[in-house]
Amino acid sequence: MAGVLAVALLAPAPTAPEYVALGDSYASGAGAGSYVEGSCRRSSNAYPALRGAEFPSFEFMACSGATTQSLKPQMRALTPGTTLVTITIGGNDLGFTDVLTTCTLKGDAACSKRVATAVDFLHSQLPGRLDTTYSTIRAAAPNATLVVLGYPRLFTPDDGCRTLSVAKRAALNDAADQLSGEIAQAAGRAGARYVDVREAFAHHGVCSPKPWINALVHPAEDSYHPNRTGQAAYFQALTSAGR
Repeated sequence: MAGVLAVALLAPAPTAPEYVALGDSYASGAGAGSYVEGSCRRSSNAYPALRGAEFPSFEFMACSGATTQSLKPQMRALTPGTTLVTITIGGNDLGFTDVLTTCTLKGDAACSKRVATAVDFLHSQLPGRLDTTYSTIRAAAPNATLVVLGYPRLFTPDDGCRTLSVAKRAALNDAADQLSGEIAQAAGRAGARYVDVREAFAHHGVCSPKPWINALVHPAEDSYHPNRTGQAAYFQALTSAGR
């Protein structure tokens, strides 16, 4: 018995993850290919995977479909020893998939109405959800730098895109701007670093000559998500913000 106890005491303690990546499909890398495991569509091309390669211990927890209210399993990876936490979250709270489905399959009026519903929610409900999310992260990882990465506009102005009408594209881009504003403000309230990726993607929307965001593709889950180059742009924005 004493020998067993001695071995246990001498055994190295499990290494706490220094970097924990949380979030939804934009953080997991859906759309960027090279998926590594499970049903979360985690890509080896995703910005957390690229950043995690620079850390001795890394937990890639982001999962496609995640909302602010489904992050609890992801947050179990956080410890007082965590030094960096990144997160992209909020789009699914607004019904990202349903919004894009409505705007793809229905007319301008239906698209505008669905976007308006999402925008109302993002101003009335999302700020409180984000505040709770960021404060929970702070409590679980009090020594970590929290970096919040936003979302790009999906479309480049005047790109001649035939996937959606001009009115639909304008409504979706405007909603993206308003979402970015609320996320930035919530990150500020939490004392987090906010990384705005809209300008990085400004000339690389869905129908641009060099798109960094997928159009409507198969599988559908990859549609309207950053491709491999788009995730590399996210990584560049993340590392530049840390300098």
